[in-house]
Amino acid sequence: MVIWAFLVFAVLTVVFATFAVVHRSPVVNVLSLVLVFFALAAIYAILGMDFLAAIQLIVYSGAVLVLFLFVIMLLNIRRVERFGSGRPLQAGLGALAAIGAGALVVWAIGRLAPLPGAVVPGTAKAGTAPLIGHQLVTTFLLPFELISVVLVAALVGAIVLARRES
Repeated sequence: MVIWAFLVFAVLTVVFATFAVVHRSPVVNVLSLVLVFFALAAIYAILGMDFLAAIQLIVYSGAVLVLFLFVIMLLNIRRVERFGSGRPLQAGLGALAAIGAGALVVWAIGRLAPLPGAVVPGTAKAGTAPLIGHQLVTTFLLPFELISVVLVAALVGAIVLARRES
């Protein structure tokens, strides 16, 4: 039964992620991303990572997507142009680069993933709050701080783009 629930949420994640990328309305893109984050939280809960599921809902669905909606409404973006309109060469190269990056990720996961049924050392406490907190302030302190700088820069850039010339 757990496998079926996992598969249902995995399929929902892929479907809504595709819809979030393909649709031309930015508001629909963000709302599809909300459903992706809810499905990911359900997958985390199924895998026994309750803390990550709660953080997924609170931080991403609650805070980051509200920021995305705020920026979209602030910039007053109605529709996104069709794929490749204006610059077909750049659009084609971007699509090829995205497909290549996706293929590289799938290949790397296939090579690096443990064998089915193998016990991976150190995963007994994976997803717990103390372990994640310890990793954030020791091993991953620099990436954690860089992400906060990138988010502040994105917010400042959105405000600069949204400011009207008077």
